[in-house]
Amino acid sequence: MEDSSPIGPALLIAVAAGVGVWMLLRSWRGKQQDRRLVWSGWLLIAAALVWPASLLGPARGPFIALALVSTVALGVVASNYSVRQARARAARESLAPEPSDRATTKGRETLRWLLAGPIGMIAAMGVGIAWAALVPGEPQTRLVVGGLIVPVVWGACMAWTLADNRIIRATAVLVGVALVSFTAAIWKGFA
Repeated sequence: MEDSSPIGPALLIAVAAGVGVWMLLRSWRGKQQDRRLVWSGWLLIAAALVWPASLLGPARGPFIALALVSTVALGVVASNYSVRQARARAARESLAPEPSDRATTKGRETLRWLLAGPIGMIAAMGVGIAWAALVPGEPQTRLVVGGLIVPVVWGACMAWTLADNRIIRATAVLVGVALVSFTAAIWKGFA
């Protein structure tokens, strides 16, 4: 069996995907959505995804098609990028607003520190251990994935605790997550 070059079919895939995405963009930007453009665009994109399997093989064809269609779609959308002037109201608002100015006491600061640190870590460990105990699969894989989950969940707990204005809600959620996850892990056991 001779291995054919993927360049010709790849160019056809890219052109079909580009035209399909352009049709969708043109339809969606209009005041009235043109159903013919929408259906034609989706049909071209679907054809660009399905058709290469017959030319390039069942393994290589869909892989090349998915890579090209998504890259071409990103290129078409990015080519229409424009920078707009910010409105006066929108310029004052930040994309990532600061935590509100809240009155703090030593007790609230200590609780917030405990929630972001050790209590968040305990909740994250509970989620990792529950993952290792409850998810089916090989024990080694479950342990590794459970261990990799812990720092991500701990970071999420820290970020949420420090950004949330309601410290009692954060306390209840983190303690609840720790209790539920450890209880589920203990109940199931590691088998």
